[in-house]
Parts: sequence; structure tokens; C-alpha cells
Amino acid sequence: MNNISARLNADLAQISLYRPIPAKALSDSASSVSKRFFDIVCSFIGLIFLAPILVTIAVLIKATSRGPVLFAQLRTGLGGKTFVIYKFRTMTTLENGDRVVQACRNDCRITRIGSFLRRSSLDELPQLWNVLLGDMSIVGPRPHAVAHDHYYGALLPEYRDRFRAKPGITGLAQCNGARGPTETLDKMSRRIRLDLAYIERWSLAMEARILVKTVKVIVGGDDCAF
Repeated sequence: MNNISARLNADLAQISLYRPIPAKALSDSASSVSKRFFDIVCSFIGLIFLAPILVTIAVLIKATSRGPVLFAQLRTGLGGKTFVIYKFRTMTTLENGDRVVQACRNDCRITRIGSFLRRSSLDELPQLWNVLLGDMSIVGPRPHAVAHDHYYGALLPEYRDRFRAKPGITGLAQCNGARGPTETLDKMSRRIRLDLAYIERWSLAMEARILVKTVKVIVGGDDCAF
């Protein structure tokens, strides 16, 4: 992971998407501390108990397609600062730069195992490491590729307000039907409204409800993700 991070940061560390944003994720410092504690506990326990699943997925990826097990890409986090996100590789391409094409239904770039991983959201599990490092949170606005941040940031003035919180593995938008591709501006606009509602109304109770609803969405077979 360190080698991947070093290479990506060397290539793209100079990217500055927006002017600096005050690094204050939630309404007060007490909320930030409690949320960080929640993130550390959940990510640490998750990495330990899910270790057999993580290893199994890694073996299946290597056995069914060429390329690395992990996909690393630069994303934008709290305060507009970039970080390297980790996911299980689900596609034959490893796009990371000025042009990143979103995955879509029946995308020929998706591998055999990748289709299942994306539908079940198991490809997101390596982000527990991002949470433990402090780049991400268990719950928060989903981070997009930097190229997409540039694109939507130019079209939607409220887009940059998402960076008032750490990005999350799941979020209010993802458990309310706003997962998957954003092929229209209306879809992205709705996702942003839900992200900002989460930031403004955050509480540990809301955090718990989002997690429970996320599980229901995944178990229920929501096919928004590809």
C-alpha cells in the first residue's frame, strides 16, 4: 500500500482543487472527537473480523483476472485535501488522472468477480484502512475521483460544501437511493443535497441509523452500483 501511495502522491500531489476550506467536519469539536472514536473502533474491529473475507476476495481477484488486487485512486477529502483511497479492483482498467469514465450497467471493463463485488459493495472494504488512517470516516459523503470533483465543482456551486466532512464508506445519500453512477446533473445534485443534510444534522444516532439502513440496502439487493 505504501508503494502505491508514494507513486500516486508523487504524480498528483500538486493538485489543488479548491481554495482552502476550514478543516472542521461537524458542528463542534466534541462531535468530531466522538465521531473519530467511533470510526477507530469500527474500522479496527472490522479489519480484524473481516480478515478472512478480505483474504478470500484477494485470492479470487488474482485467480480470475490480471492486475493488482487493490485499486488505488486519488480522491478529495476533508478541507479539499487529496488522499489515496483503496478498493478491491473490480475493473480491467486503473484510471486515475484528468479523465475518469464512470462505470455503467453492462460495462465491459468490469471483471467477472468485480460485478459481484460492486453489487454487494464488498469492493469498498479496504477503505476500513483509510478510516483507520484518518482519511475517511465510516459514514460521510462518498468521495469521487478528482477529475469528477473538478467537473461537478464547476457546475454546482454547493458541491465544495461536501468537503466540510470526511468522506465516508457509506452515507445518507447511499442508503436513500443515490448510489451508483451520476450520469445526469440532477442525480449528482440530489446526492449533494443528501450529503449536506447529513453534515448539518449529524448525530451519533443518525450515524447508527445510516449504518443499519446501509446493511438493509445491500442485503436487499439494491442494484444501483455497477
